[in-house]
Amino acid sequence: MAICTGAAAEEFRLEDVPAVAGVPIAEIKPRTVIFADQRNDKLADSSTGLIPFDDWARSRPVQRRFLSLFASFVEPTLNQQTKLKLSVYHAEARFRLPRPATALDLSRYANVAFLEQIDPAVKHRPITAGDAVPNKDAGAAHNRPPNRRWCEDETAICVQSRYMFEGKIPAGIQLANKLRDEGKKPIPDFIEFQSEITLAAQPQLAELPSLTGLDSTVAGALEQNIFWVNQVIQFGKLLAVLQQHPTEPEAAIATVYILIAVRNDVLNKQREYTNTPILRNLVPAQLLMGKSSFNSGDSLSAGLPKYARGRVKAIADMMERE
Repeated sequence: MAICTGAAAEEFRLEDVPAVAGVPIAEIKPRTVIFADQRNDKLADSSTGLIPFDDWARSRPVQRRFLSLFASFVEPTLNQQTKLKLSVYHAEARFRLPRPATALDLSRYANVAFLEQIDPAVKHRPITAGDAVPNKDAGAAHNRPPNRRWCEDETAICVQSRYMFEGKIPAGIQLANKLRDEGKKPIPDFIEFQSEITLAAQPQLAELPSLTGLDSTVAGALEQNIFWVNQVIQFGKLLAVLQQHPTEPEAAIATVYILIAVRNDVLNKQREYTNTPILRNLVPAQLLMGKSSFNSGDSLSAGLPKYARGRVKAIADMMERE
C-alpha cells in the first residue's frame, strides 16, 4: 500500500463529498478529486467508524463482488465453531482527465516503480508464487482464490512490501510490548504485506460500470490485491477504473476504490490499552481511523482516512502528467 507525500501547487485538490455517485460528472472540476469514505455511513460502527464485513457484503453485493479479495471471499473460519470477524474501511474517489480514455495506458502503473513513486516510505521487493504466503501456508489458505494461486499469472507482478511505523508509534509499541505477558508474541513496529498487481481483463472490464454507476466504455482497470499482512489487516484492495467521459470525447473519468478489511479480534483484544493512561491513544481502532495522538506523517502512521486521500491524489497526479 502507498500514499503521496508532500504537497505541491500543481497537485490535485481534494473535495470531500457525501457520496461520489451523487456528484454529476459535469460538476467535477478540473484537477479536483471528489472523495468519500464510510465513516458517516449508516452501517458504520459508532465505536470504530468501520463497517462490519457481513453488513457490507449483504447490503452492497456489487461492491462485495468487485472489492473483496476475490468474488467468493467470506470471513475465514478459525475452527469448526468460530469465524474470524472482520470490519472494512471503504473509500472511493473520482476525477476528470483531459484526454480520451484510450490515450491513457494503465499498464504503465503495473510495476514496482509506480508503488515507489506514490510512497517512498514503503519498501518493496518482487516475489514469486512460491513466496506468496497463502499459496504455501494452510493457515492463510482462506486468502487464496478457489480457482488459482497468487502470482502465477504471467501478466501480473507480485511484491512484498514493508512499512516501518513513524512518529511516536514505535515508542508506544515498545512500551506495550513491555507491559504484555512474557509468553505473548511481541507486537511488530512495522507492517509487512504481499500483493499482486494486475490489469483487469474481459469479461470483468465490461461489467465494471455496474460498480462505478457510470454508463460509458471502460478503457482499463488496474487492481492491487493485498493478500497477506503480518498484523491487524486481513486483506486490502485498490481498484482504479478508467472510463471514457460520457459527453466529452477528449476527456476521461477515473474512479478509484480502496477497501481495507481489519480483524475484529485485534481491535477488541487491545482495547485493554484504554486502562493504561500512556497507551490510551494506542488503541488500534483509533490509530486506524486517524483519531489518536500517536498518528503522524502522511503514510499509514497517519491513519486510513489520510492514507486513502493521499493515495488517490497521488494516482490522479500521475495520470494527469502522463
